Amino acid sequence: HPVVFEILTFFPQLQEVIEGEVVEVADFGTFLRIGPVDALLHVSQLMDDFISYDERQGVLLGKESGRTISRGDVFRVRIVAVSFPRGRSSGKIGVTARQPMLGKLDWILAEAVGEEEQEEG
Repeated sequence: HPVVFEILTFFPQLQEVIEGEVVEVADFGTFLRIGPVDALLHVSQLMDDFISYDERQGVLLGKESGRTISRGDVFRVRIVAVSFPRGRSSGKIGVTARQPMLGKLDWILAEAVGEEEQEEG
């Protein structure tokens, strides 16, 4: 029997910049929903700050900056590692936010506004 269907695919590419929503926060980092899959954003790849985990509130907190990461935050990240599913393995995607213009979108916007104000002043 002939079948007609549409398919939507997602193929993560190394070095691709993508935005995703934090769907889980843990002491070792966050998981971001990027398309149909989740990517790991490890604490070492979040920001240039010492990060602690507040289990009661379910947030990661930057010691010096006071910046927080919680469920629902949106990040712009770069894909740095991709392993595809094999056998029983579901595959993994690793991302970083420790490069210029990457990170929590609120932080990027605040930095852009701050730079714009400095140029005008």
